Amino acid sequence: METMTSLDTTLIETLKNQIRGEIIMPDNTNYDNNRKVFNGMIDKHPGMIVKCVDAADVMACVNFGRENDLLIAVRGGGHNGGGLGVCDHGLVIDLSAIKYIRVDTSNNTVRVGGGTLWGEVDHATHAYGLAIPSGIISSTGVGGLTLGGGVGHLSRKFGLTIDNLLEADMILADGSFVTVNENQHSDLFWAIRGGGGNFGIVTSFKFQAHPLKTVIGGPTLWPIEEIEEIMAWYDEFIKAAPDDLNGFIATMVIPGPPFPESLHNKQFCGIVWCYTGDPKKFEDLFKTVLAKNPVFQHVGEMPYPSIQTMFDGFFPPGLQWYWRADFFNNLGPEVSAGHLEYGSKIPTPLSQMHLYPISGAASRVKADATAWAYRDASYAGVIVGVDADPKNKNKITDWCKNYWEALHPYSAGGAYSNFMMDEGQERVKASYKHNYNRLVTIKQKYDPNNLFSVNQNIRP
Repeated sequence: METMTSLDTTLIETLKNQIRGEIIMPDNTNYDNNRKVFNGMIDKHPGMIVKCVDAADVMACVNFGRENDLLIAVRGGGHNGGGLGVCDHGLVIDLSAIKYIRVDTSNNTVRVGGGTLWGEVDHATHAYGLAIPSGIISSTGVGGLTLGGGVGHLSRKFGLTIDNLLEADMILADGSFVTVNENQHSDLFWAIRGGGGNFGIVTSFKFQAHPLKTVIGGPTLWPIEEIEEIMAWYDEFIKAAPDDLNGFIATMVIPGPPFPESLHNKQFCGIVWCYTGDPKKFEDLFKTVLAKNPVFQHVGEMPYPSIQTMFDGFFPPGLQWYWRADFFNNLGPEVSAGHLEYGSKIPTPLSQMHLYPISGAASRVKADATAWAYRDASYAGVIVGVDADPKNKNKITDWCKNYWEALHPYSAGGAYSNFMMDEGQERVKASYKHNYNRLVTIKQKYDPNNLFSVNQNIRP
């Protein structure tokens, strides 16, 4: 595989003449800012970054990378935990300038550019009283979250993000442009709904949006010592709850404002709720939660974009992150005991564990209807060690690994790919289980030489 330093400068000049976007080389003054990603633990030095402005730019970059045997990384929002939107020495195709949102109110569909962030989508759709299911942080990129599946506040009501994807425009490894949907390149459309960036570069997404203006949401907290009782109750409650109610359970430390000072730096079991139904029915539904006597609750009506941005302030770009993840079928005594042990040892105020329910609408899609294989799991779990100080890298990483190793024996086997670091081929296979061989066949068809390999890679 070639590096940029071995390329003739005339080749780079030729690429410059083929695109409208900006080429950033290591000697550019803005190189360091543009190679950074959300996770400050990632420190990679690409040979070239191209900030594409349209699909034609992406085509030119794909052809340039393929013809010159370059390692290619594709960057959307730059949020990927493992830093898979950047690479050392190779070519980064940066989509952040391909940014637009077009709302069609005749059928509540939304066309979104491949470099758009979810907060920008929420801003545009909210004006029309619409929402698309996404994650829980508004600075996440549309592309990465969608291609990996899309688990978040609205999963129980409207399904995963991929369950609301109608169509995508893609640039393939041979540089060609295709539109994929249920009727065109249906095999590729199946694969990109959960199979990540393995099959091409998506420059445009078309989603089905849903009428939703406000939600009732926010956190409830219990002392970490009560987690075994709360987790056993929650496991039964959330599975039986109406689709309108979502709540992810967490082990966490309260890092500071806007929470009351009496809670700061203490460890809790928390549940963050999001209710999309009739406000008049919420009080009766929530009585069951309040009967568990949370020591803190701040749950109220708010615009949907507000719950999407609720945690943004705690997690600015550039923090150190280490991720581990698993799916779980239940939260039995062994699981909750592990959460008590490691939830009581959280090393830094921003480190935490989340379990997102895969029930309701998300669970009613067949396990082979999309590439996302774990429709029968009850929860997508993730543990993140997070801190601003690089000196704490080992502390947060060790805690995260130990937490994961304690609970992994009780897991369903694989992990939600958007929650994974670079963990090797066996973990990728486990995370796609029965769908993996079909994904390999589609990879062989559309990217036989594995041009798109900087991802949770499906090897052809």
